[in-house]
Amino acid sequence: MIRFGVLGAAQITPAALIYPCMNEPMARISVIAARDRAKAQAFATAHHIRTVCNSYADVVGHEKINAVYNPLHIPAHHPWTIAALNAGKHVLCEKSLACNADQAKEMSQLAKAKELVLMDAFHYRYHPLFARMKNIVDRGELGTLESIDAVFHIPVTDPDNIRMNYHLGGGVTMDIGCYPISWVRHLAGTEPTVVSATAEVGPPNVDLFLETKMEAGNINITTSGDMRPSASFRAEVTVRGNRGEMRVDNVVAPQMGHLLTLEVNGQTSVETLNRRPSYAYQLDAFIAAVETGEPLWTDGDDAVAQMTVIDRCYEAAGLPIRGLDL
Repeated sequence: MIRFGVLGAAQITPAALIYPCMNEPMARISVIAARDRAKAQAFATAHHIRTVCNSYADVVGHEKINAVYNPLHIPAHHPWTIAALNAGKHVLCEKSLACNADQAKEMSQLAKAKELVLMDAFHYRYHPLFARMKNIVDRGELGTLESIDAVFHIPVTDPDNIRMNYHLGGGVTMDIGCYPISWVRHLAGTEPTVVSATAEVGPPNVDLFLETKMEAGNINITTSGDMRPSASFRAEVTVRGNRGEMRVDNVVAPQMGHLLTLEVNGQTSVETLNRRPSYAYQLDAFIAAVETGEPLWTDGDDAVAQMTVIDRCYEAAGLPIRGLDL
């Protein structure tokens, strides 16, 4: 039985963990704390969480739990994940796992030393849609890969949104644009080199839009993240090879509807897979990793590689790497 303690009362928590746990006999949420105890109590009452603690420290050290879910703002991922690992708890941490690659490396190394599970919560990676995409690429159905283009655009209109605050890990690449970077990394099967990046900045050092050009061997890659108020929702990947093309709409949340279009040697086919939530598949993978040692696609090592690419993107765009001045 995985018994979770939850840090904070984040908006993502019901979809990411509470609802999946409701349909999973091997996992439950036992403990929660938030900066405001009254908020934590209201959240606990609404979601039938029995124990409310006074502090995050009380959660990570609580004897009732053996795992911690960390959906706090990104600069709080490193210290509280470290605290949870030191307390002997497995950790499911929201992305981006850390502010930068050095922080992610420390977290990953500690998890290994403690023989604990550390999972970067890229839930899309565990859905059958992405498994199908990866299978098409790896089996060579598209031939020799030539290019991968990936975008995740979603408007953010609230100027007080946490993504607009540099000191809270803000910037589109840390929260929205990290998805297409992860998609292309996993599809290419090798770590890309950042060739260039261009950004549109809103609040100081906060990228509202960031576009990259990368290379992975002979594969040309572009990604973009966009949270400008004028953005229209897009979550798309296009992979081209010398035999054909694969286009996928809504990679990020297939449960909300998706479409995979494959054109190979002049023949076109269209596919959809099941709409079980990606978060449920993520919970399955976390449980399997804890209970039987099954490997994760988005473990600490993958998070280090992911954050290394993000660091290089910010450098290429002339923006500071997150967390170095905090």
